[in-house]
Amino acid sequence: MRKIVLMMSVSLDGFIEGPDRQIDWHRVDDELHSHFNEHLRAMGAFLNGRVTHELMAEFWPTADSDLSSTGPMAEFAGIWRDMPKIVYSRTLERADWNTTIVREVVVEEIAALKAQPGGDLSLGGADLATTFMRHDLIDEYRLYVHPVLVGRGKPLFRASDAMVGLRLAETRAFGNGVVLLRYQRTDASSPG
Repeated sequence: MRKIVLMMSVSLDGFIEGPDRQIDWHRVDDELHSHFNEHLRAMGAFLNGRVTHELMAEFWPTADSDLSSTGPMAEFAGIWRDMPKIVYSRTLERADWNTTIVREVVVEEIAALKAQPGGDLSLGGADLATTFMRHDLIDEYRLYVHPVLVGRGKPLFRASDAMVGLRLAETRAFGNGVVLLRYQRTDASSPG
């Protein structure tokens, strides 16, 4: 069965963006971007909210023709274009680039999606992640902790009454100071 994998960059103090939605503190160099490409290329689909999808769709469809794009950026442009994408949005009217729009997160539909053959499903976007967490749908967390304190902004994790048991599956330090913390659900809390 495929897994839902949340991959998010986060500041050391737990924010995914600053108070004015800035993410200019992300330290994505060629080493880190190549790592992202390696893992994202194997995914079966990207699951995103509207805001994340629109940000991605503004840049990635043609990033490989931009002379300022590095090799790993150009490579990701092809991965992004070819990957099936599911956008969860009540307001988005249309989307290109191999994208399906879904209006609501329905637990039974996610279970059916996970039961299909193919690679794992990459989850992106904080609001969508919050919804998936509320429905207990995330199997793995890949947090890329950037060496910066943002101070305030949008936190990755919102207050919740749920406790989910996790086990450390991997850590990795990158040359730019970013640290990957990869956690998987323990068997006792694994969603069915």
